[in-house]
Amino acid sequence: MKLKRWTYLIIGLLILGFAGLWTFKNFNFNSDFEIGQQIDEFNGVYVYFNGGVGNVTERNTTTDGYNIGLKYQCVEFVKRYYYEHLNHKMPDSYGHAKDFFNKSLKDGQKNKQRNLIQYSNFSQTKPKVDDLLIFEGTVFNKYGHVAIISKVTDDEVEIIQQNPGPYGQSRETYDLEFENNKWTIENDRVLGWLRKEK
Repeated sequence: MKLKRWTYLIIGLLILGFAGLWTFKNFNFNSDFEIGQQIDEFNGVYVYFNGGVGNVTERNTTTDGYNIGLKYQCVEFVKRYYYEHLNHKMPDSYGHAKDFFNKSLKDGQKNKQRNLIQYSNFSQTKPKVDDLLIFEGTVFNKYGHVAIISKVTDDEVEIIQQNPGPYGQSRETYDLEFENNKWTIENDRVLGWLRKEK
């Protein structure tokens, strides 16, 4: 009988723990901004505040039914950027952030799901402005993350992003290394970048 009570207690605590984590990921702890508030822009495409990384407002679609993504997730921003600024629609308009990177492709091959050229984060091709940068998932965010490269020098890459968390910044900078004729963005989570063909 004691074993049964302990089992129920453990199950109850696990349920409460998962409920608390879900609330934490969805709640806006930053009262300086409201969800949906414009906080940045790049090439005329706005970045909106989303509060907790798990928060979802509604689905954003174009007038012809193309799926931009869930407001105001990171995927929604990069796809809206590619649609509005680069006039690009992805053949597969769904998927989580880390799914944008196809690990079965070699560096420089075409990612047919996204209709973009894919480069690994150890590439002969240097990242450039407008590239879509893909991050692997973490323990706290299994879906990964995506951003747009907004500035590139010989030793740094700046990104612009939506939904980095309630206190995250819309812009971040990473070191860029060139060694053995290959380029690497110094962040262990970066899988690679995608680029529209000219």
